[in-house]
Amino acid sequence: MDEAPKIGITGLPSVGKTATLVRIVEKLEEDDFRVGGMITKSIYDDKTGRKVGFSVLDWKSRAESTFAHVDFETKYKAETDDGVFFVDVEALDKVGVPAIRNALAAEDVDIVIIDEVGKMEMHSDAFCKAVTDALDHPKPVILTLHKKSRNPLLQDIRRRDDVRILEVTAVNKNLLPYKVEKILKDKLDTTTFYY
Repeated sequence: MDEAPKIGITGLPSVGKTATLVRIVEKLEEDDFRVGGMITKSIYDDKTGRKVGFSVLDWKSRAESTFAHVDFETKYKAETDDGVFFVDVEALDKVGVPAIRNALAAEDVDIVIIDEVGKMEMHSDAFCKAVTDALDHPKPVILTLHKKSRNPLLQDIRRRDDVRILEVTAVNKNLLPYKVEKILKDKLDTTTFYY
């Protein structure tokens, strides 16, 4: 049996990794592929337009929770190009981790998405374990990766032979969804995966 495609999407901050992933998912769903997992969404201040936090969304159930915010009072923090955010690990573990685990287990999910393996999410041991389990699972996985982090999990992912890493840039971000969809469809249309 061929190995299921594992695709990592990376790029500079604010280049549009999540937007690219959502476009890939929408294209796959148009072609009747069933997608599960999690994405992160930016939260902006209504008055200033400044990015103030992030929520995690279960793609399948639509459950959502804010897991990082400038105003949270937690011991976990992440310094990013957008500022310092405090991380509520419990919120990530309550929505993001089950979204990944349920997508791996569900018979009605063909492709698992994980957005993003980055500085904020690394505070959750359960999240890191879910990412590793997803990459070791027979289902195809698409994940977005923080470009510059030296976190051991990210370094392990970059070193894996079975993960194909593609970089989103301002130039290619409109074409990349088509490329990823083609990689997945070429594999999925010719391969039977046994979960």
